[in-house]
Amino acid sequence: MKTIFHQAETRGHANHGWLDSYHTFSFAGYYEPSRIHFGALRVLNDDIVKGGFGFGRHPHDNMEIISIPLKGALAHADNTGGKGTIQAGEVQIMSAGTGVEHSEQNASRSDEVNFLQIWVFPKEKNIAPRYDQKKFEVSDRSNQWQTLVSPEKNEQSLWINQDAWFSRTALDANKKLTYQMHLPNQGAYVFVIDGSIAIGEQTLNKRDGLGISQTQSFEIIANSKADILVIEVPMQMN
Repeated sequence: MKTIFHQAETRGHANHGWLDSYHTFSFAGYYEPSRIHFGALRVLNDDIVKGGFGFGRHPHDNMEIISIPLKGALAHADNTGGKGTIQAGEVQIMSAGTGVEHSEQNASRSDEVNFLQIWVFPKEKNIAPRYDQKKFEVSDRSNQWQTLVSPEKNEQSLWINQDAWFSRTALDANKKLTYQMHLPNQGAYVFVIDGSIAIGEQTLNKRDGLGISQTQSFEIIANSKADILVIEVPMQMN
């Protein structure tokens, strides 16, 4: 098993006043040659946006973009006329495909919104742009894996244009859970949203990340109550 550890404190950081953003991988003004991507995982941003602020309309193309609000709500709109709100507990995916322009704003005028924005390189380029979102119950990930995103078109998860799976679990202290890769030659990026866990000899605390490859499975042990996101992606792209 090969691993790469990214401690929370080593992430890129940019505080613009209205936006306080931490970058696991190189993004905007943060550039670190050793942290460009992990396989098909390109961006993992941990953003806090003040009430009444947000990202104005901007373009994307040929990228799978997943938004996971952890606290608060995001309002979004795009140039096709689509608009809506993503609440904490929901997940949104956007296949930018041939190109889309969209905006993301804090849905509240007073309260902060904290969300993860994650970019994954697509499997097929230049597909028609699309949005989808879904609510996921916390109880359904208690000490077990809850699939948020997958390449399988079903009602249980959101479809992604890549051989990628996003899985989340809420582990009680001292509980163990094994993660099994879905395909050969895949890697998994483990991101600790909250709490403390151990994978082998490596301890991960809040907002730490660990890239795992060259194995078909690994075990997570919760040192405390923990909220964990695992992003499984191809390690090599065409």
